[in-house]
Amino acid sequence: MANIKPSLAKGTRDFSPREMEKRNYIFNTLRTVFKKFGYNEIQTPSFENLSTLTGKYGEEGDKLIFKILNSGDYLAKAPAAFLSEKLSNKLLSHISEKALRYDLTVPFARYVVMHQHEIVLPFKRFQIQPVWRADRPQRGRYREFYQCDVDVVGSSSLLNEAEFILIYREALAALGLNDFTIKINNRKVLSGIAEVIGKPELIVDMTVAIDKLDKIGLDGVNSELLGRGFTETDLDLLKPIILLDGSNDEKLMSLKEILSASSIGLQGVAEIEEVFRYLKDFGVERLLDNSIEVDITLARGLNYYTGCIFEVKTNEVSMGSIGGGGRYDDLTGMFGLKGLTGVGISFGADRIYDVLEELELFPASSASSTQVLITNFGEETYAHALPLLFNLRKAGVAAELYPASTKLKKQMGYADGKQIPYVLLVGEEEMASGAYSLKDMASGEQQKISYEELIAFLTKNTFSC
Repeated sequence: MANIKPSLAKGTRDFSPREMEKRNYIFNTLRTVFKKFGYNEIQTPSFENLSTLTGKYGEEGDKLIFKILNSGDYLAKAPAAFLSEKLSNKLLSHISEKALRYDLTVPFARYVVMHQHEIVLPFKRFQIQPVWRADRPQRGRYREFYQCDVDVVGSSSLLNEAEFILIYREALAALGLNDFTIKINNRKVLSGIAEVIGKPELIVDMTVAIDKLDKIGLDGVNSELLGRGFTETDLDLLKPIILLDGSNDEKLMSLKEILSASSIGLQGVAEIEEVFRYLKDFGVERLLDNSIEVDITLARGLNYYTGCIFEVKTNEVSMGSIGGGGRYDDLTGMFGLKGLTGVGISFGADRIYDVLEELELFPASSASSTQVLITNFGEETYAHALPLLFNLRKAGVAAELYPASTKLKKQMGYADGKQIPYVLLVGEEEMASGAYSLKDMASGEQQKISYEELIAFLTKNTFSC
């Protein structure tokens, strides 16, 4: 059998112990904030029925879902006509019944419907798990990545939206990110815009196009709109709306004039204003002035959003959005549970990781979970070393015994390579005297220490398990 050079699938990564420590720092920081705001954790399977996922993300989103081929001879029951004509779209339902989850929101909606008699409403949950998208990999964009979602269902209060902004504020600050912009818009505003230009039936096409303004510019947006059924007259009406500028209050005032003939559009403006009122009541006017921006081009290309929508970007590093979300009144209705509104946001953990790495914001700490290594001088020392190892772990100290009796230099090299801060020498002299030799690997200093002093020192000066 020929040797195959190992490689990773594009858009995926391995994570070293040091990288996992940094990733867990992000996850644990977010968990702490989520719990502070009253959210509890759940998990859902990595893959769902394909029918659960399709039709929830729009035409472009559906194309990015990773489909899983049926087990066994998946072509056996496929219609011969579809095979011979290579009609992959029609063939799909016959060869694939499951898919890797595209996000955490749709699986959450499915979870709520299936567990509706077990949960207490409003139901507040957070979820930190990987998702998969068949996208083109590039900087900050992976095919496998983690999302950190916070959602609440069963409450129509816009206080939830205001608290999500506070969650972003507190979580990002806890991670050391203080210069960021939280963009806010409302899908009802976008529906109102489509209405006043006379194209309400093309709301999805309009939002998909204008959501790309940052990526393809105004000319690119116009070209895409023309290709989606809009006219030059429509573009003339849209341009001043898309390029609306000024302060948040000025933008909202302008929108009230533009959308005066659209009740749904005015409702969207009113909802943004209500969120801002809650934030003022929280006493965070400075956040409103400096970090929140009403952005009419923000569309969040997922079809299930129905109200306020959010997107978060850091201003310290050139990077795409590091978070986003919004309200989705109709999502559980797709699974048969009508009238249950929901709203949620997500943190892009992988992009946040890249930002913290570039800004050197990760805390300095040991890459090793082990805090002390006991040297191995042969089986004759085991009767002394193994009970000591057991008692160190019992006291909450992460400890290990080098697995083989070999040269002390090699054992010290192992400790140095794993960044283990302390090495404990247990040889004949130490066993006879009852005083151990403890070496500080950073300073090189070595001290004699009793068993009681050792336990006290390590529990005080190292990270406990």
